[in-house]
Amino acid sequence: MTSEPVCLMLIAARSLREELFDYLGEQRDLVSGFTASDAAGHGPSVRLQSTAEQVKGHADEVLVRIILERQDASQLLVRIRTAFAGTRLVYWIVPVTEFGVIGDGEHKAAD
Repeated sequence: MTSEPVCLMLIAARSLREELFDYLGEQRDLVSGFTASDAAGHGPSVRLQSTAEQVKGHADEVLVRIILERQDASQLLVRIRTAFAGTRLVYWIVPVTEFGVIGDGEHKAAD
């Protein structure tokens, strides 16, 4: 079976940021690293939890992106469903056609 890299994306309330980061950092057997950024949640199903969010008209959220193998993403989601039950954490998975690191010794130019 060939490996199939995917990008698992997670959207969580910004109040869960540190807890989510700590949790992902503990999943060393599945997660080698991740990228996160702040996000603004919009739409009829988004819960505006604070007065500030109601005034701004969007929810303060965090977006996490993790590149990993498809089977590892599925296993991580099982764990996340248990650890973050009831938090309305949103996720989706997209295929990754190519992944690498520029400037990490790959394809060095000839002198």
